[in-house]
Amino acid sequence: MSSGTFILDNGAYTAKAGLSNETPKLVPNCIMKAKSERRRPFVGNQIEECRDASGLFYILPFQKGYLVNWDIQKTVWDYVLSKESCSVSLSQLSVIVTEPIFNFPSVQEAMTEIFFEEYECHSLLRINAASLSCYNYRAENPAKCCIVVDSGYSFTHVVPYISNARVKEGIRRIDVGGKLLTNHLKEIISYRQLHVMDETYVINQVKEDSCFVSQDLVKDMELARRKLESNTVAKDYVLPDYTSLRRGYLKDPEPPNEQQTLRLTNERFAIPEILFHPSDVGIRQMGIPEAILDSIKTCNEEMWPHFLSNIILTGGNAKFPGFKDRIQREVRSLAPAECAVNVHLPQNPITYAWHGGKTLSQDATFSNLLVTREEYEEEGASLCFERFDV
Repeated sequence: MSSGTFILDNGAYTAKAGLSNETPKLVPNCIMKAKSERRRPFVGNQIEECRDASGLFYILPFQKGYLVNWDIQKTVWDYVLSKESCSVSLSQLSVIVTEPIFNFPSVQEAMTEIFFEEYECHSLLRINAASLSCYNYRAENPAKCCIVVDSGYSFTHVVPYISNARVKEGIRRIDVGGKLLTNHLKEIISYRQLHVMDETYVINQVKEDSCFVSQDLVKDMELARRKLESNTVAKDYVLPDYTSLRRGYLKDPEPPNEQQTLRLTNERFAIPEILFHPSDVGIRQMGIPEAILDSIKTCNEEMWPHFLSNIILTGGNAKFPGFKDRIQREVRSLAPAECAVNVHLPQNPITYAWHGGKTLSQDATFSNLLVTREEYEEEGASLCFERFDV
């Protein structure tokens, strides 16, 4: 019998990790190197010790949403389990670890092997983050169906669930995530005012601090064109100098002074707009509201009202101001008139799946989902492929 559960929601941008009876720690899922301190790699939250975070170089374990660099991932996991972070040994613990939807079997096998053979965990469950979000939602709302929109770092998935079972043919993927948005913002700023192509870390903060989802694109575009006196969209972003200021901030425009600033206008809403119109950057795919409807239509018509009244938004992009309202409005306009549309935005869309793991670990059926170390040693990875539905 394990003595507790360790939950690792292993996102491509941040890993959310912790024991089920604690609050999760957010750890950047990468190794960073700084120009100012070339010799030292920064793992996870060590980046806060970096004196100058401009021009950071990222080494990522994930590419295009899938785990490709095991050395980097293992370094981050070692850090997560170390005294510096969660300080746990997995030998007596059950582990819930998330992986992407439609993950490659070779990656699944390697993941299982690492947790059983290197970390010697007591038992393991590999599962998708969207499924954990579904568990979390259904624990609070007795809904028969729900549809999870997980808009993360590499892409956005729309996943319908009936009870706790995924409807595989209804899953939709849009190749737009936080990484693409940050990269596009870097290009726009570099083209318009200041070369920032090497400043991923800072421009990601600019995106988080200043972007919002437009509720009326035509009106906002018109506002952004006005002179400063009557332009409510234009803002200045004061860039960090890493002596007195560690993170930049947004302020009203004013004449240039000694602080280095970026003048932001229509890019504040044009960047998140890509989630609704991927064709803006040449990706020939539908936006999130259309993908939600397209996904629902793969299910029986009598289920549609249940899905439409239980739409859950998770992932970092769900934090853009206005994101929920825009999804609500556009899905409402596309959906049958007689169906109610209800969009649920959790208080923290980033840790929502992790808390779903916590809910699942307290469920009476949880032990039936796990593969123990003894079972793994007897039957190998094939048992995990049978038991884990990912």
